[in-house]
Amino acid sequence: MEALSESLQPYKEIVGTGAAVLTVGQMFSGCFVCNDIRKKGTTDGFSPMPFVGGCGLTILFLQHGMLMGDSAMTNANMVGLAISLVYATFFLLYTPTGERASFWRQVGWTALFTITLLGYVKIENPSVVEDRFGMIITVLMLCLIGQPLIGLPDIIRRKSTEGLPFAMILSGTIVGLSWLLYGVILNNVFVVLQNLAAVTLSGIQLALFAIYPSTSAPTVKKRD
Repeated sequence: MEALSESLQPYKEIVGTGAAVLTVGQMFSGCFVCNDIRKKGTTDGFSPMPFVGGCGLTILFLQHGMLMGDSAMTNANMVGLAISLVYATFFLLYTPTGERASFWRQVGWTALFTITLLGYVKIENPSVVEDRFGMIITVLMLCLIGQPLIGLPDIIRRKSTEGLPFAMILSGTIVGLSWLLYGVILNNVFVVLQNLAAVTLSGIQLALFAIYPSTSAPTVKKRD
């Protein structure tokens, strides 16, 4: 990978800027999910984790970008955090009153976990903190991206991908590919692994849309 990294060095700024722009653009794909929620009038059937967890993960990626001293990653995640906060607020507004306690629990656990990891950065040995912190957020990112796959048995049973955020998954795949290339240029194994795994998980989810429609399968009435 080192040889490839050296050959791509002249394109570092272009790829980094492009990846940052695509990341910000990808953040707006959440508008499609928000519009579906608006039309339905409720968040029933939608998980807050992509938005709530997205806020926490964006903060951690922002911290990682600062540790690396990489302006492209830092700027992209600053904008991403602002957009994620707007989405989380929108989700809360459409969450039924009786279910808001669950939403706030997720916010509380996410905030606690995020603060704990930020505290870890402050006390860890500076010579190893970048790599170790990179490993931690790689695992967290995979958990967040793979979260929709938890409902895979239900998707197969219903033969429908209704509820899966297609726009977010598709744009996430494109963004993952751009950061994967940037990681190769940086010769940073954690950035490469993060985005290679992200693209793989997103690809699996995209495959579900090729197999099942995004609308509920019609119910077959039994004959008397």
